[in-house]
Amino acid sequence: MVKKPNILLITSDQQHWNTIGAFNPELSTPNLDRLVKEGTTFTRAYCPNPTCTPTRSSIITGMHPSQHGAWTLGTKLLEDRKTVGDEFLENGYRTSLVGKAHFQPLVSTEEFPSLEAEPILHDLDFWRNFSESFYGFENPELARNHTSEAHVGQHYAIWMEEKGCKNWREYFEGPTGVMDPKVKYSWPIPEEYHYNTWIAERTNHKLEEFVNNDENFFLWASFFDPHPPYLVPEPWDRMYDPDKVTLPKGVEGEHEQNPPHFGKTQEQEPDFTDYVETGYGSHGYHSHVVSEEHHKKLTATYYGMVSMMDKYIGKILDKLDELGITEETIVVFSTDHGHFFGQHGLQYKGGFHYEDLIKLPFIVRYPGKVPEGRVSSAMQSLVDLAPTFLSFAGIKVPYRMTGVDQSQVWQNEKDEARDHIICEFRHEPTVIHQKTYVDKRYKITIYYNQTYGELFDLENDPGEYYNLWDKPENQELKQELLLKYIWAELGKESMPMPRISGA
Repeated sequence: MVKKPNILLITSDQQHWNTIGAFNPELSTPNLDRLVKEGTTFTRAYCPNPTCTPTRSSIITGMHPSQHGAWTLGTKLLEDRKTVGDEFLENGYRTSLVGKAHFQPLVSTEEFPSLEAEPILHDLDFWRNFSESFYGFENPELARNHTSEAHVGQHYAIWMEEKGCKNWREYFEGPTGVMDPKVKYSWPIPEEYHYNTWIAERTNHKLEEFVNNDENFFLWASFFDPHPPYLVPEPWDRMYDPDKVTLPKGVEGEHEQNPPHFGKTQEQEPDFTDYVETGYGSHGYHSHVVSEEHHKKLTATYYGMVSMMDKYIGKILDKLDELGITEETIVVFSTDHGHFFGQHGLQYKGGFHYEDLIKLPFIVRYPGKVPEGRVSSAMQSLVDLAPTFLSFAGIKVPYRMTGVDQSQVWQNEKDEARDHIICEFRHEPTVIHQKTYVDKRYKITIYYNQTYGELFDLENDPGEYYNLWDKPENQELKQELLLKYIWAELGKESMPMPRISGA
């Protein structure tokens, strides 16, 4: 009997696609470079939404955010949504997640309770005794932090205490922590207590458990970095010289032809009241202006966060070798969405669907099945992960999943499985609601109830500096792409079962 493969998904959080040393010599990432050498890198991989909850929910449901319902930050993936983990459990696999989940919001209500909400995040006794399945993951080990954020708690805080770090509150901001929020760039937490260390250690513990029990597994090692706040412990805080990093920047005047919210980001005190309706605020709808000195330090710190994370990814890859299961384990490395650190004059993320934000690093390794050292431009979406994992495991892909099976593409048996991507961003019910269609050459973005939009020729303008939306000579192209977008929307409609009768 042919042994089924194990699935190991390793993700970062908010990592720009061009931050792997194998393709960018300014960075050192020897372990990601190792995956590049031993697997296939896909250069046209995309997220279905450039924020955490929607995309992470798409990873485990195989559906777009507008289908699974977790449409923005502050919403949750409803518990009745069946996930890829549920499918694996029903077919004899073990499942687990270590690190960031973010399927639920930081606030819990009576109508929409959240396990990832305060104050339960800080109830360590609750998490010590937590043994339930969470969205198809058995006994997950969770945390909610990006560096020093106040959300620290759950299994990460328990682990720090078990490791002897009784003063862990000194490294995090309130309400449970006491760290000064003015601390920048260098995070005083010792590396031995950093969450990268925790994720690698606990992931490796679970790998040992699965191997000792001779069990197939689907395991997600979910790292928090390099998501801001920009903080990294020594010696990683000094790894990159701020005066020597290349600073991404925009082109003067490029936003004059873009929708109005683009230009507002370049103002010191922009007014976004027309865009933010509910009072919760919106990612990206603020000033993106930073000083040159701050920009240098942010970029150097961001790179340091990537390199430190790479070290601990390497510890997980080494454990696969040590356990003798490298050959029978599919490893996928990616991120949930991209990041701006100066590109187009932007910082962080928001309603700006440039390639920097929606395109992803994406590497697949499966020795003997996925070609080594190959670089492919075949389009990938994170929505495709669930059906592809199930296909490799010989498990029937449920009809409800709208992602496509990429297994033949990964194995270089087929050139492509999709010819377009749809990316969604909806942070408010009406005003902030956009969708982007990307094909091999062009990208078009439309906004709900607005006549403005974006159209870029990625072949002749890969930097996306020249918006063709209003150009008279491009109106026929725009109409063609709008029609293709409509077809793509029709094509991704969920079909929860096949037709079995004429009536």
